[in-house]
Amino acid sequence: MEPAHSPLLTDLYQLTMVDSYLQQGMDAPASFELFSRKLPPGRGFYIAAGIEAVVDWLTEMRFGDAELDWIRTCGHFRAGLAEELAQLRFTGHVEAVPDGTILFPQEPILRVTAPLPEAQLIESRVMNLVHLHSLLTSKAARAVLAAGGGSLVDFGMRRAHGAEAAMAAARSTWIAGYAGTATCLAGARYDIPTVGTMAHSYVLAFDREIDAFRAFATAHPRNVVLLIDTYDTADGARKTVQLAREGHPVHGVRIDSGDLGAEARRVRRILDEGGLEQVRILVSGDLDEYAIARLRADAAPIDGFGLGTRMDTAADQPHLDMAYKLQEYRGVARRKRSVGKMHWPGRKQVRRRFVDGVAAGDTLCLAEEELPGAPLLTEVMDGGQRTRSPEGTAAIRERVREGLAALPEACRALEAEPDLYPVEVSTRLRACAEATDRQRH
Repeated sequence: MEPAHSPLLTDLYQLTMVDSYLQQGMDAPASFELFSRKLPPGRGFYIAAGIEAVVDWLTEMRFGDAELDWIRTCGHFRAGLAEELAQLRFTGHVEAVPDGTILFPQEPILRVTAPLPEAQLIESRVMNLVHLHSLLTSKAARAVLAAGGGSLVDFGMRRAHGAEAAMAAARSTWIAGYAGTATCLAGARYDIPTVGTMAHSYVLAFDREIDAFRAFATAHPRNVVLLIDTYDTADGARKTVQLAREGHPVHGVRIDSGDLGAEARRVRRILDEGGLEQVRILVSGDLDEYAIARLRADAAPIDGFGLGTRMDTAADQPHLDMAYKLQEYRGVARRKRSVGKMHWPGRKQVRRRFVDGVAAGDTLCLAEEELPGAPLLTEVMDGGQRTRSPEGTAAIRERVREGLAALPEACRALEAEPDLYPVEVSTRLRACAEATDRQRH
């Protein structure tokens, strides 16, 4: 059972509900929507991502022999359920925003309309995929904004929460605007530029630091970026000058410790005095958007940033408050009314308005309403099959770039005020909510 593809990668209650639905003959069309209830503190937006991964998974989803054997023997289900699940395929209709779309609270990322057992079964994995990609893309975009044009590289694979998270981080940071990743498999799979040179262990393996620099420059003359803080950063910078005078081309140096701003100034001075004005200074070490913003505000002479642990684990805000809720069943709108978790009922659309190229506000409305603004959700699957060709990361990257450029400046701030961006709720949607609330349960 390969976890990434198995329909058993779900919560038990999805299967207990499916078992009950099938026993009750409850297989009429149901519409579920995935959305974020609210933004984390200080965030002015988030970016929806992972939709392509969801479509790929839904297209191939099925129970194999090993999964069916577990259903038969785990003790939770009636006899015969495994035989019914053996025939189950996703046959539904999906509308979604494209990967890389900027969204705000309560706006649907995707809507699934399918027979109730199918639409219910997929909840946990759909949320799992979209949440991870959206979380990482949103954080990466904040770092891109903080860098103000500086080059960013994903260094976080070793600290990511497993292989899938590492790959998602590389893809998410790339579509958010990073210059590359250190994760080789992501480079191969997603056509992302791969970046990397040496670790401190490489320098320590040689008896002398200068010998390590010479060996690396000889082995990789087109990518001579030296890690200069293994022993003494200033001394490493002076050895970089020495290496260049010996005729080795030096492209950059990296600093991974200490007061990065102060060290960068000291190194810049040594390099410039040695005639290496063209050599770039890169820094790494527990960086995030806040650290980048501080270094830029301090006018530190830094050309690029390597982001690892704090980025790939979304350390400061490690979750988005996402929910996948039933909006309609058998043509009747449904609405959860729990305190603090109420949602707008019915099948919905988001329409976005622009003024002079700047996003001026959204309207959350019923799917069938024709209102001003561009609709954000479009069909991606019908009858369980793709109806839109898969997008490459280059197209998604450009969508993120355009979306960030069109955001009001206040929404792009690192410490944005809550509810800055106007999201109106249509009159018909409010009426639908009132009518739904009057239903007897």
